[in-house]
Amino acid sequence: MAPADLRTLAETARALVAPRKGILAADESSGTIKKRFDSIGVESTEDRRRFYREMLFTTEGHEEFVSGVILFDETIRQSASDGRTLVQVLTDAGVIPGIKVDKGAKSLAGATSETVTEGLDGLRERLEEYAGLGARFAKWRATYTITHDLPSPYAIEVNAHALARYAALCQEAGLVPIVEPEVLMDGGHTIERCYDVTRDVLQATFAELYRERVAFEGMLLKPNMVLSGSDCPTQADHDAVADATISCFRDVVPAAVPGIVFLSGGQTDETATANLNAMNRQGPHPWELSFSYGRALQAPALKAWKGDDANAAAAQGAYLHRARMNGLARTGSWSADREKAA
Repeated sequence: MAPADLRTLAETARALVAPRKGILAADESSGTIKKRFDSIGVESTEDRRRFYREMLFTTEGHEEFVSGVILFDETIRQSASDGRTLVQVLTDAGVIPGIKVDKGAKSLAGATSETVTEGLDGLRERLEEYAGLGARFAKWRATYTITHDLPSPYAIEVNAHALARYAALCQEAGLVPIVEPEVLMDGGHTIERCYDVTRDVLQATFAELYRERVAFEGMLLKPNMVLSGSDCPTQADHDAVADATISCFRDVVPAAVPGIVFLSGGQTDETATANLNAMNRQGPHPWELSFSYGRALQAPALKAWKGDDANAAAAQGAYLHRARMNGLARTGSWSADREKAA
């Protein structure tokens, strides 16, 4: 990779984790956004999806706290009501457009209780097209289930390889890869078990990234936080989550990576904010600790909107509030009192 190319990738990666800012994940698949619309009694049509996403992207002031938005294939091709593409709407506001490029987790041959993420076939050509449509970064997600025996070394290895191949192709195309190995919080496992699995997954992922010649300076990591399983009788508090997550990542994440943009992974809106805040209170860290939230940024907006365009301003206010709260968490200055006061 030419030094100039790496410099551009590194600049974009740093911009995505600029102070007080994080990423909105608006890349829900057709099936996922249908479920979210079903929850408020709204039919998931192309026009309703376009309106909803335009409503979020045109929220005045969100660019103070949102550096980039991950788009779905449908969305990157859509236009706003004023005729601009949704990519242009974001760009005009100073928000960086990105794109989800994986084809989803499928059953892993030889280990049907586990998954591997597909989508490498034809990826080089798709990345070229997305770059032409205005994307400047991309995202690929792999998932790992925790049980007493899982994830298997086999599942960890094949997903690490796919993540690394994706990242190398992204950088070749001039796009910053967001590498998302998600250890799912489903289950009754302890935070200690999550620590061990997360460490193993990240070690394998970075070993493959190195082998595939991915430049760490021009990528971002989107991992889970180290948490108690959702069904664990004893839930770790915010400080314990911060301690475990930072300790784990200091062991395995190279300091050359500009930033870690956490996924919310089933946490409530405020819990995801509080855990990020607790981590940043312990800073400084070798990397920026930021957010790349989907549901944890959008859920209040979706509930306020209810599919009624007359509620658009209320929905935008709810979205902006969550973005602002996570902006505070970026500096460790969020608190429950500030949440209530806002």
